[in-house]
Amino acid sequence: MTVSRKMEKAKILQQLSKIQNNVKKLQQQLKDVKPTPEFVDKIKEMMEEIENAINAFKEEQRQIYEQLLKEEKAVINELSLFERKVELWALGSSTAEKVWKLPSARVTVDKTLENHLPEEVIEFEKFLQRTGGRQGGWDDYDHQHFLKIRTKYRGRLSYMDEALEYLSGRTKEDIEQHDKWYQEYVILHERKKESIKKWKEKQQQEKERNLKEKEKLEKMLKERWLQHEEAQKQKAEEETKRKHAAVEVWKKQKVVAFAIDQASQLKLEDKEKKQQKESQSHVKLVLERNTLQKKVKEELEKLENEKKEEAEKEGRKKIAAEEISKFQEHDLHKLELRVLQKHTKEIEKHEKEKRLAKLREKVEVRVTRDRSRLNRPSKGWEERSQEMAPAAAEPLLHVSQRAVPAWRGGS
Repeated sequence: MTVSRKMEKAKILQQLSKIQNNVKKLQQQLKDVKPTPEFVDKIKEMMEEIENAINAFKEEQRQIYEQLLKEEKAVINELSLFERKVELWALGSSTAEKVWKLPSARVTVDKTLENHLPEEVIEFEKFLQRTGGRQGGWDDYDHQHFLKIRTKYRGRLSYMDEALEYLSGRTKEDIEQHDKWYQEYVILHERKKESIKKWKEKQQQEKERNLKEKEKLEKMLKERWLQHEEAQKQKAEEETKRKHAAVEVWKKQKVVAFAIDQASQLKLEDKEKKQQKESQSHVKLVLERNTLQKKVKEELEKLENEKKEEAEKEGRKKIAAEEISKFQEHDLHKLELRVLQKHTKEIEKHEKEKRLAKLREKVEVRVTRDRSRLNRPSKGWEERSQEMAPAAAEPLLHVSQRAVPAWRGGS
């Protein structure tokens, strides 16, 4: 299962890498925009290809998730069916127990269920098959009396005398062996219940983890798409600003050129009118033209510097946004790890408290003492006295009786 999950993860990363490469190719194409129909069709085709890849990826993930849900429901149904079978076995009568003992009537654990059920459940069922069912091979009457007496004495070995009295067909070795079987039965049954509970919790955690992974993947795709849209928007704004700046420079150049032409024409007219001042006018024109050209050059350099500074600011903003996004993802990952570690510690602490509580319940024993029982005859002696009472009227030379211990004689 781990190998399949790794393969699935590698496949998802490969698909995401392919989509990311296509997006980068589109960004490279948009850096060199050409106002031609062929370029527009090419960009449109690349965007449709990226969109189809994203939709196909989402559809594939949806189908995989639906298949996982179906498999989970099937496993839960199989487990419920198996639990009902076990409950029906527990409610079986003594006749059913006799049928159970027949070799042809023994139920074997399905190989398909063995692959899905926890190990403790399979071990418990095999124990029942090996030892003769839920009554350890005894009939219902003997097993119920055994449980009644054992419960009365709370599992202490002092129940053996009363058990031998009520279970006349059983020896002490039989009862001791059945007691050992019952102790193992209780332990395995508790392990089975605990294992089923843990299995259900694990299935629920797996389901929640799959949901979180899907939500995280969708969120990542959405963020990447938003980043792509934002990059396209910023690029369009930069292109608009660049064009606007170029138009402004062109307008200024036209104004300067027109002003230079007007000045030159005026100077030429003055030169014709004032030929005596031709040399001075010529020098003045050259100086003014140089001044105007210098101003134009300065204006152009100023515009270029402003454009470079604006481009550098945009680049720094973009780099800062990417760094902030990386730090936020890193902090989110660390926070998820801390929450997971805290949750794991709480679960371990809760399990430890439960085990300690169970141990305290098993160890704590409360016994009430009755000293008057020492002076009372036993139940066996009372029954023997009742059997001998009718014959007491006949004269007897010698009446045999059991020896009475000194500690029962009241002396």
